Amino acid sequence: HGLADSLRADGGIEWIGVRHEEVAAFAAGAEAEISGQLAVCAGSCGPGNMHLINGLYNCFRNNVPVLAIAADIPSSELGTHYFQETDPKQLFAGCSIFCEKITTPDQMPQVMETAIRQAILKQSVSVIILPGDVALKPMSKNSVIKWQPPEPASIEPCIQSIQLAADILNGLEKVTFLCGAGCKGAHDEVIALAEKLNAPIVHALRGKELIEHDNPYNVGMTGLIGFESGYQAMDNADVLLLLGTGFPYRHFYPQGTKIIQIDRAPEAIGRHTQVDLGIVSEVVPALKVLTPQIHKKSDDEFLQWCQEHYQSSREKLDAQAVTKPKSKRIHPQTLASLISKKAADNAIFTCDVGTPTLWSARYIQTNGKRRLIGSFNHGSMANALAQAIGAQMLDRQRQVIAFCGDGGFSMLMGDLLTLQPYQLPIKIAVLNNSSLGFVDLEMKAAGFVSDATT
Repeated sequence: HGLADSLRADGGIEWIGVRHEEVAAFAAGAEAEISGQLAVCAGSCGPGNMHLINGLYNCFRNNVPVLAIAADIPSSELGTHYFQETDPKQLFAGCSIFCEKITTPDQMPQVMETAIRQAILKQSVSVIILPGDVALKPMSKNSVIKWQPPEPASIEPCIQSIQLAADILNGLEKVTFLCGAGCKGAHDEVIALAEKLNAPIVHALRGKELIEHDNPYNVGMTGLIGFESGYQAMDNADVLLLLGTGFPYRHFYPQGTKIIQIDRAPEAIGRHTQVDLGIVSEVVPALKVLTPQIHKKSDDEFLQWCQEHYQSSREKLDAQAVTKPKSKRIHPQTLASLISKKAADNAIFTCDVGTPTLWSARYIQTNGKRRLIGSFNHGSMANALAQAIGAQMLDRQRQVIAFCGDGGFSMLMGDLLTLQPYQLPIKIAVLNNSSLGFVDLEMKAAGFVSDATT
């Protein structure tokens, strides 16, 4: 109550009241992902801030800067099993890089500044725990607020490691790239290196919006919802170059292939597959040093083979999106393909986990201006509408399209009521297959026949 009243009195910060706190966290994460700036969400004590946790896990795993303000019970009642009492610091420990409780106004603004700075610098989640009684106390009139937005450091590569990478890439013929979210801002550098190596480029799901467009070396995505061509390009390579990707599915990595990994996070090196060379660096500075050391390859037989395979895979998928003359149903492939064709050049697409993600990955066309966001690492249902709210709040004139499943949509559909008061013109498409479609597919593939997903 104290926070809401202070925001009302200040008038400089827009307060968006949602129906479910999980929506607030997903929306804040989407806002941060689209804007690249810090976004803030808040939840009341006990169940209120516990509802934030699932959305905050998504923010945490997507590496977006979010500050969560979690209310707590009155300080005098701690340890008494008071109404709605929990242990927020323990609850939020797994989905944040900073979590501290404010017990006196004298901690402000230092703790708040630290929380914001940590979220921005580490591109992650910070949590401030605020007991109700403390929230109502005034800050000291002598408090001095000095704020300078921090600039995240650029992580440069070790020159010796770059030379080793160049030796490997120059010494073997068939090179394939796998690109992920860490390739943000590196499109041109990736293409330039691929041109010298005649290397097919495979992308992980979060790399799609960054690397698929204007890319003559694109051979599709890999993974369970990817293309056969992406898998084959990796499986038949002599060298696999991993660029800013945390692709987690070990059985899709090739066996007996040399693997070089470039990632800004030291802990990501070798996390999902053993590597022959790991380089801790941002992708752009690493490739700027690496590319001049690469010898231009003249043989493009492997690249052509991969591209032919991709074209064959693409044609088969596109054929599934063609409306049959006597069909009485709108198939999801057709819907996703038509939405992609009709959507604005700078549209933002959000998609629920499951089949909406499958069809978005295969049929939504990127162009460098469009955005595609979802719960691609955390894998939570009910994210699309919530993330669309956060994206639309940034710019009510920009087209935002939520591609929802009937299962996910029904979980948080109460926040349809949020759209009208704030005049959010979100376009919502619901895939109504009367089941948890992707779970149903997985069960059938494993030999289980059940009606438990309907």
